[in-house]
Amino acid sequence: MRVIILAAGQGTRLRPLTNDIPKCMVELNGKPLLKHNLDLFKKFNITDINVVTGYLKEKIIYSNITKFFNPLFDKTNMVHTLFCASDLFDGEDDILISYGDIVYNSTVLENIINSDEKISVVVDKEWKLYWSARMDNPLEDAETLKIDNNGNIKELGKKTNSYSDIEGQYIGLVKIRKDVVKDILNYYNSLDKEIQYDGKDYKDMYMTSFLQNVIDNLLPTKPVYINNGWIEVDTPSDLEYGRFIGE
Repeated sequence: MRVIILAAGQGTRLRPLTNDIPKCMVELNGKPLLKHNLDLFKKFNITDINVVTGYLKEKIIYSNITKFFNPLFDKTNMVHTLFCASDLFDGEDDILISYGDIVYNSTVLENIINSDEKISVVVDKEWKLYWSARMDNPLEDAETLKIDNNGNIKELGKKTNSYSDIEGQYIGLVKIRKDVVKDILNYYNSLDKEIQYDGKDYKDMYMTSFLQNVIDNLLPTKPVYINNGWIEVDTPSDLEYGRFIGE
């Protein structure tokens, strides 16, 4: 399996912690976020690890990774960052896409590794417990995730005022099976570059918007369910919730 970690962002909401280091190098429990994941991949004997850098790329100094660079890191979002590593979309291996600001445990990683679906998306069924610990009103930050009668994801990434629209939360961890990897790249390249996607232009497209387009027009997408076992780090206060990672 081939891993692509998206670590180009500036982490402005984490300042001053990100004044001199990229977001993925902020420490959680005494260790950079990126190092947590590198150590986990090592436990699973995953060695093909690629990191798409951007902001302060020179501060990411691990020797056991291959680095790609998004020169437009301050003007683009996760999708553009992902396809800065388009050379990896050659269909030679499965691809695991991981946001650079999340940390997860062995159970989460094992669950998605074991999925043999064409596109697998990790979905936290116990998301409300985690969101409620982080904020007073989870609906201010949570997004829709709906499952159809065939067990496929039919909608994700939209704002909502109702818990009934949320059957789990997307966490930023996606696996693409190798036989459809080239299809995903070709589909991205075929998209209209002059229109907006959920209010964002092509280069600034959210990952959830891209996944929704794939769901609607290309391939079914299956949830891989978890019950916590991860955290995301957007603000300094998020560093307090390491207990949700577990073992």
